[in-house]
Amino acid sequence: MRPMIEQLLRPLLLTAFAAALCLAVNGTAGAANQTKLRLGMVVTLSGSSSVLGTQTRDGFQLALNQLGGRLGGREVELFVADDELKPDIAVQRLQGLLARDQVELVVGPIFSNILQAIHKPVIDSGRILISPNAGPSLYAGAQCSPYFSVVSYQNDQAHEVMGRYAEGKAYRRIAVIMPNYQAGKDAVAGFRRAFRGEISDEIYVPMTQLDFSAELARIAANKPDAVFTFMPGGMGVALVKQYAQAGLASRIPFLSTFTFDEATLPAQQEAALGLTGSTSWSPSLDNPANKAFVAAYEAAYRNVPSAYAMQGYDTAMLIHSALQQTEGETQDRDRLAAAIRKAEFTSLRGHFRFNTNGYPIQDFYQVRAIKRPDGKFQTEIVDRILTDYGDTYAKDCRATLPQ
Repeated sequence: MRPMIEQLLRPLLLTAFAAALCLAVNGTAGAANQTKLRLGMVVTLSGSSSVLGTQTRDGFQLALNQLGGRLGGREVELFVADDELKPDIAVQRLQGLLARDQVELVVGPIFSNILQAIHKPVIDSGRILISPNAGPSLYAGAQCSPYFSVVSYQNDQAHEVMGRYAEGKAYRRIAVIMPNYQAGKDAVAGFRRAFRGEISDEIYVPMTQLDFSAELARIAANKPDAVFTFMPGGMGVALVKQYAQAGLASRIPFLSTFTFDEATLPAQQEAALGLTGSTSWSPSLDNPANKAFVAAYEAAYRNVPSAYAMQGYDTAMLIHSALQQTEGETQDRDRLAAAIRKAEFTSLRGHFRFNTNGYPIQDFYQVRAIKRPDGKFQTEIVDRILTDYGDTYAKDCRATLPQ
């Protein structure tokens, strides 16, 4: 009789066990979804380059607002720290995010020298770091990490666009002027990779410099076929204005990356018109998601979004897509890192995927500055120069997630 009873009860017991297991799993996921996601952001919000961090933060916040304040089903508590463009301050503020605020993910920063300061502390703390902008070569090759991803680009890539452009224009002598930090050096390396002519003068300036009169006099005396520069934020505002005031714009073609964009054009205005640049995105990019983003951003913040705003928005959507895969869980860092690298979201750029080193594979464009009928300034795509393009350092990346 007993074996018969056990035989009759076994299906019921199995069903009850399955239901209990399902309840436990769903209960765990539900508990995670009921707990606020503590998210840290380290960006530059003070000084002459504060507009870059402000647009990055605002782009991220716009996506968060559109998602009802939730990423992957979890309500978000966002802790934003101003690195003040000072590595020591960045590390200090980061430690507060990690220890005091107990953030589960870190987003940032804008500048590569700040990234070099915070990269190791974040990774060593057991968190994942996602850069919305800074993409130095340093972490793209042998020092890559599966727990670090870049949403923007590898620094060299956009500069290669201008190298190809200069080569196509048959320029033979180019003078370069750069800020003296990792991204400036990456800019020269990227430009050289595509340009076969001579770098007739190579000038590096401090990151706080806003007076370029001596450097412009030196360039004028050098008489190059063109000048190539990368000057982000306030440095770019000052350089573009002074270049025009010195009368060089009509004499020496000005080629740049991230020196004029929607973040700086409101200050540069007519001085930037006619200049040539390169980027991975523009407000003029013709796809439905981008058109909706530009309209929503302008309505919310009353200014034209730059690539920094776009990258902030894409970063939020990337995290949202990853947390959807992990059901809101962040404790399993390997699972979360793998979900991030899948990049299962619609980028405002269109074509986007991660390379093996966690840097993007995407398209790059030649752009120019224009004045819109409403009086506002923005960049406009002239031509697509690179298609589905990955950086050259990925081949040296050997770091993978544990199996």
